[in-house]
Amino acid sequence: MSSSLGDRLRAERHRRFVGRTHELELFQSAVSAAELPFYVLHIFGPGGIGKTTLLKEFLRYAEQAQLRTIYLDARNVEPTPDSFLSALRFAMGLPSDSPLQALAAQGERHVLLLDTYEMFVSLDEWLRQEFLPQLPDNTLTVMAGRHSPAVGWRTDLGWQALIHLLPLRNLSPEESRTYLTQRQVPLVQHQTVLDFTHGHALALSLVADVFTQGQEAPHFQPEAMPDVIKALLERFMQEVPTPSHRMALEACALIRLTTEALLAEMLDMPDVHELFEWLRGLSFIEVGLLGLFPHDLAREVIVADLRWRHPDWYIELHRRARNYYTTHLGQTQGQEQHRVLFDYIFLHRDNPAIRPRFTWQENSSLLTDSLQETDKPFLVGMTAKHEGEESAQILVHWLERQPQGVVVLRDAEQEPAGFVFMIALHQASREDFQVDPGARAAWHYLQDKARLREGEGATLFRFWMARDTYQAVSPTQSRIFISFVQHHHTAPGPAFTFYPCAAPDDWAAMFAYADLARIPEADFEVGGRRYGVYGHDWRLLSPKAWQELLARREIAASSQALPTSQASEPLVVLRQPEFARAVIDTLRQFSRPDTLRQNPLLQSRLVVEQVAANASQQVRIATLQALVKEAAESLKSSPREAKCYQALYHTYLQPAPTQERAAEILNLPFSTFRRHLKTGIARVTDILWQREIG
Repeated sequence: MSSSLGDRLRAERHRRFVGRTHELELFQSAVSAAELPFYVLHIFGPGGIGKTTLLKEFLRYAEQAQLRTIYLDARNVEPTPDSFLSALRFAMGLPSDSPLQALAAQGERHVLLLDTYEMFVSLDEWLRQEFLPQLPDNTLTVMAGRHSPAVGWRTDLGWQALIHLLPLRNLSPEESRTYLTQRQVPLVQHQTVLDFTHGHALALSLVADVFTQGQEAPHFQPEAMPDVIKALLERFMQEVPTPSHRMALEACALIRLTTEALLAEMLDMPDVHELFEWLRGLSFIEVGLLGLFPHDLAREVIVADLRWRHPDWYIELHRRARNYYTTHLGQTQGQEQHRVLFDYIFLHRDNPAIRPRFTWQENSSLLTDSLQETDKPFLVGMTAKHEGEESAQILVHWLERQPQGVVVLRDAEQEPAGFVFMIALHQASREDFQVDPGARAAWHYLQDKARLREGEGATLFRFWMARDTYQAVSPTQSRIFISFVQHHHTAPGPAFTFYPCAAPDDWAAMFAYADLARIPEADFEVGGRRYGVYGHDWRLLSPKAWQELLARREIAASSQALPTSQASEPLVVLRQPEFARAVIDTLRQFSRPDTLRQNPLLQSRLVVEQVAANASQQVRIATLQALVKEAAESLKSSPREAKCYQALYHTYLQPAPTQERAAEILNLPFSTFRRHLKTGIARVTDILWQREIG
């Protein structure tokens, strides 16, 4: 006897079904038990996650087990008690009898499957308080919807014991690969597809359909498949009522964690409480300890659509987020600053040079801490394991010389999960350089190619590793890289930083994106292993300009590192004597700004960090004058230095015809006036020099 088309459909659906082992075992054990372990199984998860597919698999198993099964899709039922009972009666094949009486009259086990349960929101209380309590205790009701159960289910002492909650998540990487293999998606495409779909069932199905239709590109690119993006976007945007709500969702998708304060900044609105609460209630939005965040695929799809549909708004949201994080970096420290930095770096996750080099977990148990005496044996052992005994002995040396340079990453048990050791090269001795080839090579490079000026420092990130994975990509390695960035915000401001790597080629794309140059002259060898070194001269590209450069690269979504000269104006690095002469020239020409056009301070870090990119000469000159005037006026607050300010004022800021006349105005002997003037010039120069070197 030939089978029906419905039988073929069910067989094909089952053939393509993968994963959900735990969910199937839970259902099968429940309906097979002599007494039901629970009476309501509430499955919830975002749209497209596979809830309906799972219910159909439950239905198939129940039918094979010869269980009486009733399936209702809420999309086809008016959310009223009468309509629900009428639909139930029709599904049971009853002419006019009460479905409750019919169920009670039959002694065998029943399974009631309610799909798209979010459509029954107005019916939920009636179902919980009136309908379900009348069912016989041999009936298992399975609800599947986007949202977790209403508060009434969780606060009712009776239902607490009789309901089982089952959140449905994405398929695992292994399950996803199995599905793609079944759908004959080429193996070489699997990882790229997984990176986009994150195991989301509908996304996997849509992408597989594209390959089935022969539309695949040599390399899968989501942005080149607008139909896939559109179908997924419709799933996530079904609940967006107004343009303001859509803007809130787009902002939430762009940033790592959304709080009310950050959302207000992103939308430039004083009160976003209603929008925040709306976001909190969406089925694909998770609520974490520190804020809201979308499921991975929802984030991918919403941001991809935004970048294509409204690139100007994407750039503006990106700018507002950067401004918020930059402001908060200056207001935080320790763990809180670490978190803000991670949020800042998260803005760069779409760049292919950055994305594979970080782990982007929403939460991590790792904490940063200073070195404790009890940590030393762990760190030495960790180094010996990964780099050998000779390297471990070099670590022992530095632990005695600069223990303050160690940052320890601790796991939930407070044990060291990794560490980074920052060596202050400018504080190292000749003996240190004799002991450590790495420090010696970096110092020689500075002496030959990038000599430090007086008061400047250089940092060598000499050791960095995770306990179990060394320098491979891991949560610990990601935290270590954040410590690199944090160092430049909290340290006095090193002029140069060095980053040695055991496998330098692996980090080439990411370090190029971050404007870190490969420095073969600083490479070194320890214990038969060679280490490659990257570095950055902060005097040539300041931290402010560096952040702007990375922002442009992220917005352009390009992994190609532009030459610094094309990305931002290089700085002029002046030694202290040259700097002092330029300050004196500025004072002498203060009242004649046109003569300052050739002053080298206009291209110094002192001025460049205070002006916008591509600022005009007039703006730079005005900024330089303001900085000099501010430095001079700072002397007024000290009774001892106020006389120096008066000498500067009447000589340069508001000059008298001659210095002799200036001395007369101040009623000072000319020799005393000259002494005050000389001291004032020295103080202003020193103040500006300290700003120049950070």
